[in-house]
Order: sequence, then structure tokens, then C-alpha cells
Amino acid sequence: MRRAVCPGSFDPIHNGHLEVIARAAGLFDEVIVAVSTNYSKKYLFSLEERLEMAGETFASLRGIVIEPMSQGLLAEYCRQRGASAIVKGLRSSSDFDYEVPMATMNRQLSGVETIFLAGESHYLHLSSTMIKEVAMLGGDVADYVPRAVQRKLAEHQSR
Repeated sequence: MRRAVCPGSFDPIHNGHLEVIARAAGLFDEVIVAVSTNYSKKYLFSLEERLEMAGETFASLRGIVIEPMSQGLLAEYCRQRGASAIVKGLRSSSDFDYEVPMATMNRQLSGVETIFLAGESHYLHLSSTMIKEVAMLGGDVADYVPRAVQRKLAEHQSR
């Protein structure tokens, strides 16, 4: 079985993520969407909420598994899961410059390859940070996020 990991904090998951993960699912037998937590970051959504939103978003797509990524190295996580590849979406050359050293280190640590997928042009401006900021200031992000995220953002706004 060809297995890949798409890691990210997904706070929240948006249509740029969705598009890259769906394309990865066409390339691999199984894609693990590994929802991570970086304890130096401040999250709007809890890990449980992020897992729930991702699970609902990908429920209809075959071959996609949603799970939390434990603390530790991504390379080790991939080794434990039997993944031969990490899939990352790229929006710009600065994403590439940031990701290449990590890809090289992951390959040297565990042999796992990183596959870069260029994001669709109409999603290149999206980031989870921007989505949260626009939504929290009352902007409409419905064109950029799945329904599960729209509902959770509305819940947070009403608190």
C-alpha cells in the first residue's frame, strides 16, 4: 500500500488544504491527515475541534484517514505509520524555501520523501491565520472553507 502523510495544524482547515489533500488521495492508496499541535502556537480551535472539522470535511473521500499527530519528529511519525511520502502544498517560492530544508532532513532521518504539490491559483492567498482574522472581524469566508469550518467559526463568533 502506498501511504502518504499530509501534516498540519489545520487551525482551521481551508479549501487550499482540501484541494491539496484531495489531489494527494488520487496519488496514494491512503493519505493520513496528521493534525498536529505546536505548543508554542495559540490556537482558535482545540485539537478535538480540528480533528472533528477535518473528519467531517473528508468523510466522503475514500482513502483519507484523520488522526492526531503526537509530539515528536514528523519523520518518525511517518516511519511508524509506514508512510513513504509527506505531501505538502506550496503557495509561493517562500513556502518552497521554508519546506526544502525540512524535506531534506526528513529524508535523511527516515528515508521518507516529500512531494510538493503546487496549490491552485485561486487558493494561493489563503492561510489559516488570514481565514481566522477575516472571520473574527465579521468577514465572509464561506468561499474559502468547508461547511464544518463555517459552523465552528460561527460558534466562536457567538461566544
